Parts: sequence; C-alpha cells; structure tokens
Amino acid sequence: MKKIISMVVVLAALVVPTVTAQKINDASFKAKLEKSNADIANPKKAEKSATWFNRGKLCSDAILAPTKSLFSGLDANMLPMSVGVMPTEVKENTHCFEWVDVLIKDGKVTSWSIKKEVLPDAYEMAKEAFLKAYELDPASAPKIKTALEVLINHYSELGSVSLDATNYETAIDAYIKAVDLQKNPAIGKEDSRYYFFAGQLAAFLGAQDAKYFADGEKYLTKALDLGYNDEQGNLYYFLFHCYYGQRQADKENLVKAKNALLDGIEKYPRNERIMEGLIQLYTSEDGIGNPADLVERIDKMLTEKPDNADLWFARGQVFFKLKNFDECINSFLKINDLKPNDYDTNFYLGYFYMAKGDEVNRAFNARLDSINSQEDYQAGLKEVNAAYMKSLPWLEKAMELKPESVDCAEYLKVLCFRLRNEEGIMDKYNKYNALFKKLKGIQ
Repeated sequence: MKKIISMVVVLAALVVPTVTAQKINDASFKAKLEKSNADIANPKKAEKSATWFNRGKLCSDAILAPTKSLFSGLDANMLPMSVGVMPTEVKENTHCFEWVDVLIKDGKVTSWSIKKEVLPDAYEMAKEAFLKAYELDPASAPKIKTALEVLINHYSELGSVSLDATNYETAIDAYIKAVDLQKNPAIGKEDSRYYFFAGQLAAFLGAQDAKYFADGEKYLTKALDLGYNDEQGNLYYFLFHCYYGQRQADKENLVKAKNALLDGIEKYPRNERIMEGLIQLYTSEDGIGNPADLVERIDKMLTEKPDNADLWFARGQVFFKLKNFDECINSFLKINDLKPNDYDTNFYLGYFYMAKGDEVNRAFNARLDSINSQEDYQAGLKEVNAAYMKSLPWLEKAMELKPESVDCAEYLKVLCFRLRNEEGIMDKYNKYNALFKKLKGIQ
C-alpha cells in the first residue's frame, strides 16, 4: 500500500505545472539579428538576395513567435500545452504570459494582445528586407511571396481578434500592416478589404477622438479606389461620418460628406443608414440641401427604372422620415405590386399603417376636450380603429410568409389587443399572443 501511495505522489509531481517564462529565446533572435546587421553591412553579402531574404525571415519569425501556437477557438485547457508554459497570472478572463495576454470566453480562446516585441522594429525591418530581396532577384518572388503571406495572415488574424476584443487601435494597425506588406512586388495586389476594415474602425474611433476621422477618410477612399464595395454599401456611410467629423477643419468636408451619401444611395438605395445620414445632414446643416431633393433625385432615377423595387424602398424611407405616411405607403404598395410575396414589403406596410394609425390616434386625443357627445367620441374612435385595421392584413400576410418571425408576431399581438373590441379580433389576439409566447419560449 505504501508503494502505491508513493507512486501516486511521484505521478502527481510529474503533472503539477510550474510557472516559468514563455519559451521564446529572444537572446538567440538578437544574436541572429546582429549577424544579419553585419551581413548587410558587408558590401558583397549585401548584394545577395538571400542575405535580405534571410533577414526578412528572421524578423518575421520574431514577430510570429509570441502567438504562433494560438488560434481563436482553442480550448482554454489546452492553452498551457499550446504555449508551452503555465500563465504567470490569471485575472478574470485573461491568462497572462510573458509575451502575450490571452482572453478566454466560454472556455475558448477568443483574442490576445502582444505585450512586447521580441525584436524592436521587426515589422519595418522585415518589410524592408523582403522588398530588397525582390529588387536584387525578382526571380525569387515565389519564395518571398510565401514568406510574406505567412506574415500577412498573422496581421490579418491579429486584426480580427483585436476587433473582437474591441482593441480597435490595435486592429487598425494590424490591418494596415497586412496591406502594406502586400505592396511588395512579389505580391503586388493590395486587398481592399483591409483598408475598409481599418477605415470603418477609424470612423468609429473618431466619435471619441476626431483625429481618427482623417485616417478613416484615407483608408476608406483607398478601399474605393481599389474597387471595394461591401454588400450593403456601408462604406459610404462610414466615409460620410469621416468627412462630417472634419467639417470644423474645412467646410468643404460637408459637401464631401453629402456627396459620399448621394453616391452611396444611388448604388445602394435600400441602405437605411445612408438614407438616415442624408436626412440628418439635410435637416441639421443649413445650405446643404432639402430632403425634397432626395425625392426628386429618386423619382428621376425611377423614370429610368420604374420597376426597381430598391428605389421605391428608398423613396418610402425618405417619406417615412418626413412623416409623410401616405406617400411612404404608396411607395411600398408599388413594391408590393412588384413583389407581392416579399416578407419585408408586407411587414413594412403593416408597420407603416400602424404608424399612420398612431398619427390618427394622436389627432383624436388632441381634440378630446372639444368633443361634447358620446356619438362624436364613438365616431372618432371608429376612425382611429379603422386606420389601425388597415395594418392587419399586411402583418398577417407577412406572418404567413415568415412563420418564425418574432417581431411580426409581437406587432400582431399588440395590434390585435388594441383592436380587441372589434368583431373577431379578440380571437386573433389570443392566436398571436400564443404564437408570440411560443416563438419567444415563454411558458
């Protein structure tokens, strides 16, 4: 029995982790860099592409070393094995190592931040070295491209995980480093997405510190120059904010902000952000424009493309923002003619008719003090309910088209409760109330 206990103690001792420094031999990297410095100072060696390629590879390896074993989604229990050591400290959801802090969520690695560089200025040295290697021997482009792509992927991933951790400055820096490496002739093609990612983050940071708006403008404009367009056209909305944020420095930026939105709405007429930006701009800045100009612009486009549902959608948006519910509804009725079985169209028509009902109801409440008879009161109430009732068939059609829509079920529940005294509506309320609870998982 004593022998068994002794063996258990021995085995336990073997698996007890020890806290040691993250295993990166920075002294070795520095010694190799000194040798590389001597090589590029040597006229003969400095004329060889391999000398510069090896220097670039050395700096690249130094950049990659702190995070080479990390990836998003790594099981937290595997983290010490992956890194090679136990963390020096664990605080809340962060596992701290010598070179990197790793963020854990739900038992998985979600992000990390590099605390210090193995070789100072390694990025600039790597970029310079790979460029020099190509200049001395363009035939070595495939080998240089392979090495660069490893480094580009590192910065792309760093940008992504930093974004997830809301470390936006780090994310911007990483995306720009990635795209700068792509300028090397061995690759020669910049990925416009990196400029877009950096630009939208800079636009976001600009709300906290206006200095970022200029960077955002630069990056987003570069993305456009390279032909980038995101699926929804949000680039134009972010570019608007970057120009608008610089309006105090130069009033011309107001015009640029307006033009960014106008260009965007022409290409992406369904983008509600862009339309809201235009309404905001036209109603808050004197001399920039009138919302009616938007209608005129859209109507002109509709004369050329009368069956373009997206343009009718944009037209409806403008009138909704202007609280002209009749024209808003007319625009969406046109969309319904074009796409009668579209969920969004039916849902929005129901929503807009409810908004129109709210307007009729407000007007009724405003004149309550002047109503002197029960007959007039009932007539006014009947008018209100009739306005709300127009919403019902559209929302019910939308519910048929998308039976899993929680939003639609909720609107139907609220609407039917409002109209519960109308014939047959209480049964509908019970139906949609039960459906809403089911979709929401409410017992």
